[in-house]
Amino acid sequence: MTREAVIEKLNEIFRDVFDDESIEVTDEMTAEDIEDWDSLTHLTMISEVESAFGMRFKMKDISTMKNVGEMIAIICASTN
Repeated sequence: MTREAVIEKLNEIFRDVFDDESIEVTDEMTAEDIEDWDSLTHLTMISEVESAFGMRFKMKDISTMKNVGEMIAIICASTN
């Protein structure tokens, strides 16, 4: 899957999870950039991402991800 396809799908997931059609994910985006991004929505978002891409994040990846760019890299590596 291309990086662009991953970003497009993440935009859909983020918009759905956070109920905000204006969200455009970027590499630098963090929880601080989305008002409703708390621990519960984080878990929901991780679950939705795993389901959409048919993959599972490792616990160490989840706990060390600093931004959406790192998430994109992990997804790209797991879907190739």
